Amino acid sequence: MSFKDHFSGHAQAYADARPSYSDELFEFLNSQCEQHDLVWGCATGNGQAAVSLAKIFKRVIATDGSAEQVEQAQQAENIEYRQMTAEQPLLEKNSCDLITVAQALHWFDTEKFFDNAKTCLKPGGVLAAWCYAVHQINEPVDAVVEKLYENVLGDYWPPERRLVENHYRDINFPFTTCLEQNFIMTREWSLEQICDYFTSWSALQRYRKQNGNDPLELIMEDLRHAWGMNPEKTQVVTWPLTVKLVRM
Repeated sequence: MSFKDHFSGHAQAYADARPSYSDELFEFLNSQCEQHDLVWGCATGNGQAAVSLAKIFKRVIATDGSAEQVEQAQQAENIEYRQMTAEQPLLEKNSCDLITVAQALHWFDTEKFFDNAKTCLKPGGVLAAWCYAVHQINEPVDAVVEKLYENVLGDYWPPERRLVENHYRDINFPFTTCLEQNFIMTREWSLEQICDYFTSWSALQRYRKQNGNDPLELIMEDLRHAWGMNPEKTQVVTWPLTVKLVRM
């Protein structure tokens, strides 16, 4: 089955540059689950969520449609990685206590995925899908980032990106109840680290491929000025993260 693959071509950059999730998020997921035998980490990417889930659940099956992403995945004894798409019904019926989708639901055929999830979840099992929108640092830096995000890369973002910007509120979750919980992710990054993060964006990679040059060059002078005199100085980066949670 084909899938919308925007990251295989830069799987290493993605693995190196993406922020990890907070302990608070996984404490919340832990509190929502009645049992902790098996979790399916769907569209696991490089396994950022899987390694945290492995500390809570006896067993983690982490899947991704991209072989390149799975090859970069972080390892743990109780994680089994598989290359498969979200829509493939390869897990046993009523087997999962939790299904997670980290920053990926917007790429799915959601109707097929939700049908698959309903089959895989145990009675009382939980599906949690989360996404994080554009980060904030401070007003001068944010203005430059907005220029990169909207003006330079605007036409290179896939249309599904708008679902993330609206915190998945435009996705229909065909379940009786759907809870929304909000968190904040924070990191302290240097100018080099934030530029590495930009490089992991699918739109930036698409721009490079189509134009043969680096769009960061168009904003670097402004970004350096906004960052301050010392590019190695770290600044606090925050992302608003939204979890949509449903229960069988």
